[in-house]
Parts: sequence; C-alpha cells; structure tokens
Amino acid sequence: MRVFVTGATGFIGAAIARELQAAGHQVLGLARNDAAVATLASMGVEAHRGELSDTASLVAGARACDGVIHMAFIHDFKAYAASVETDLRAVDALVQALEGSGKPLISTCGTAVLGGGRTGTEADAPTPGSAGFMRAASEAKVLAAAARGVRASEVRLAPSVHGAGDHGFVPMLIDIARRKGVAAYVGDGANRWPAVHRSDAARLYRLALEGAAPGSRLHGVAEQGVPMREIAEQIGRGLGVPVRSLDVDAARAHFEWMTGFVAMDNPCSSEITRHALGWHPTGPGLLEDMRDNGYFRTRSA
Repeated sequence: MRVFVTGATGFIGAAIARELQAAGHQVLGLARNDAAVATLASMGVEAHRGELSDTASLVAGARACDGVIHMAFIHDFKAYAASVETDLRAVDALVQALEGSGKPLISTCGTAVLGGGRTGTEADAPTPGSAGFMRAASEAKVLAAAARGVRASEVRLAPSVHGAGDHGFVPMLIDIARRKGVAAYVGDGANRWPAVHRSDAARLYRLALEGAAPGSRLHGVAEQGVPMREIAEQIGRGLGVPVRSLDVDAARAHFEWMTGFVAMDNPCSSEITRHALGWHPTGPGLLEDMRDNGYFRTRSA
C-alpha cells in the first residue's frame, strides 16, 4: 500500500513511517520546506511538498495514495484555537479527497478529549470542558467520513507518547523543573496520565491502516494511568531537585498554559483497541523510559 503520511518527520510520524516501511508499505510524506524534504530522503521516504494550511496539497497527496495517516498538527499552545481550526480544514480536505474511495484515513487526537473521574474507553464520546475538548470536532468529522465511503478511524493518543527523542509534555515538565528548581504536581498528585511508547503507537497506526473498521475510535494507551506525583518524583530524582505539591493558584504560576494538562485526571483503557486489532504493547513504561533513555540530559548534551 502507498500511504500518505502528514507529520512524517515528527517524533511519532517518523516512527510510523519506519513501521510502514518495515511492513512493506511505501510512504509519501508531507514536507513543508527543504529541510523536511532532506529529512524524508534520509529515511528513504518520498516527499510531497505542501503544508497543513495548503489544502490543495493535502488533496493531491491523498489522491495519489491508497490510504492516509494524518499526524501533523501545529503545536503552538499559545495559539491553540488557530491550530485546531487549521487541523479542521486539513481533515475536511483529506475526507474530500478520499470520499467514496473506500480507502483508509487514520487521524489523530488525544485521550484528553475525555474527562476524568473514571477510566475512559473507546466507546466514550468527548467530554465538554475536558483539557483536549477543542479537538473533538476534528474527531467527529473523521468518524462521520465513514458514512461517505471512507474507511475512517480516529486514534486517541495518550498525553505521553514517550521514547528516545521525545519533545512532548514530559520533556516540557522537565524543562520547567530545571528552570524553577522544583519538580511539582497539583494537590495530592493522584491524578493520572495514560502513556504509550512510541514504537507501540507506530504499530497501532499500521494495524489501523491495515484493518480498522470504518468509524472506529482507537486508544493508543499502554499504561492506563501513571500518577502525576510519580512522574514528578521521577523528575526530581533525575534532576536532583526537590518535589513539591502546589495548590491550584501556585500551579498556574508554575506551569502556566500547561496547568490544565498537568492537573487533569485522564485514566484510559485500550481493551477494545487491543481486541479489535490484536495490538499488544511491548515497550517500556513511562517511568522506566524517563530513567533510562536520556530524558534528563541537558539540551547541549
């Protein structure tokens, strides 16, 4: 299968590209500049010039392939609403390109679209007011495409997709602790983040491409919920800084825009996904990965 992958140069997207290639698929990667073209070439991936805001380029890339994996997202959390709108237009373009074809479209959001208080499942609809709810509209568009002749499914990724080279939420927390000299959590720190290793997430996307049923919600979750206090304690050990509980007001000053994510309780199951696709995560857990895989090296190291 020839697969159009947006975000193929990213931390997760690159792992997906390698997973697809190892399984015998060909990859066409979206490239918005010369540096991205060069990165894709080094991976043995053909480049398709374009970007998320250029919907014509997305349509052309999708129509040139047998399926699409949509990973790209503009991670500017200070202009998050604008990033979400760009993603919505990109999803519309990809659905338009594949309408009536029966081809697979695998798109991406996060388990943070669900609220806390209980373990979320793939059957649960997004929860208004949840930390990631703004991306619920994108999920709805993808799932609705199943009625338009697209084998569309949505992967909800854990907030920590971890592994060597990670530059997501956990490294951001480490940077904050390094700058402020304390590893913090909110309240008693019992709120939980699900997690998944990058290699396991990549395999899930391949399995979804090859066999997910139209309209599927899938959970990229290996560990149902790692307590934030334990994440902070691992950061404290890794950096040699004290670990401290903060109340909500102090947390806002400490974590700034990340406060809502740090405070969320987001335990999630992936039992439906595992049963449907035969997906069995095998990578290390988050705390082990933080300890063993370079999370506490300085950026100059």
